[in-house]
Amino acid sequence: MSQRDYFEKDYYKVLGVDSDADASEIAKAYRKLARESHPDANPDDPQAESRFKEIGEAYQVLSDPEKRAEYDKVRSLMGSGAFRGAGAYSGPGAYSGGGFPGGGFPGGGGFPGGGGSQTFDLNDLLGGLFGEDARGGGFGSTQTRSRAGQRGRDLETDLTLSFEDAMAGVTTTLRVAGPAACSTCGGSGAKPGTSPVTCSTCGGNGVVARDAGMFGFSEPCPTCGGRGQRITDPCTTCDGSGAETRSREIRARIPAGVRDGARIRLKGKGEAGRYGGPAGDLYVTVHVSEHELFGRRGDDLTLHLPITFTEAALGTKVRVPTLDDAVTLKIPAGTQSGRTFRLRGRGAPTANGAHGDLLVTVEVVIPSKLTRTQKKMLEEYAATEPDDLREAVDDAVAAREGV
Repeated sequence: MSQRDYFEKDYYKVLGVDSDADASEIAKAYRKLARESHPDANPDDPQAESRFKEIGEAYQVLSDPEKRAEYDKVRSLMGSGAFRGAGAYSGPGAYSGGGFPGGGFPGGGGFPGGGGSQTFDLNDLLGGLFGEDARGGGFGSTQTRSRAGQRGRDLETDLTLSFEDAMAGVTTTLRVAGPAACSTCGGSGAKPGTSPVTCSTCGGNGVVARDAGMFGFSEPCPTCGGRGQRITDPCTTCDGSGAETRSREIRARIPAGVRDGARIRLKGKGEAGRYGGPAGDLYVTVHVSEHELFGRRGDDLTLHLPITFTEAALGTKVRVPTLDDAVTLKIPAGTQSGRTFRLRGRGAPTANGAHGDLLVTVEVVIPSKLTRTQKKMLEEYAATEPDDLREAVDDAVAAREGV
């Protein structure tokens, strides 16, 4: 696919967001569509894989501020007619002619105060949007580069873990659908037992010089297509591209203590490179399920512990669950509901091998029903309560209500 083809795609429409959507809206839309369109979730839909790939391609561009800015800029130029009326298309990214109003430069005619045609390279406008080097030297010069291999694109996937696995760390298997290194030729594109040869037309540079009268410029080699190499005996599985589309399993180690929403990079596990180029990376967004007892606040874990009225009033010792074994927590007499106790080193694992703390908040449970004996005893207790205690309660209520 040419770079121009990329810009003729409406990635905002692919993700179903407005062109002024912020990063969080784009990420939310991507995660939703990726889950719905994943090939594993649509085994009977032959179009699911291509839809899933297009969604990932859109997110790759729109989630990167620099790539998104370049994408918006070039699409704006295309929409304004800046490329209309251009001359011959002379290879990927290169156009000649008066595509810009007035020849594309102030004063018209292509150069300030001058006439004649203008040659510009679309790659200069793209600014490396898809990770490719810009081609072309200055006017009147020729610059060459090698395109022996093309790096594969980065991929995105999601992984959901239980709270326990997230705390302990786990090695898991990810299933990723998309271009991967050809299983027959190993990614070289050449039939097993053979190797690509250097292109004799461009000498391995991937570009050739073209004389345009007053100016000279470079264009992709017509023989090797800009790769610098030719495959004389292509692999029959991938037709010489070095990549094939298939589902593959990837083993990934998720570190202990990983947080919900964490994004983990697996280097070289993304889309396979073409023509011997390196593979892209795989980014894994981790989703951690909620736990029935524990919550999380940074590296600390939280726990709400119910205790009885008498335990709070008289004090007690209770057993508290942790990620490992239960521990004993001393509740001093007169503990108020909502008080938090800190158990150091009993929280989530951290990157440096340490642990956060466990924050235990007690909640005094008031019985909804009392026996006659219990009610009588409480009435006797109430009769002995000091007056200053009731006054303190009334003052606290008045202060809270702003009286």
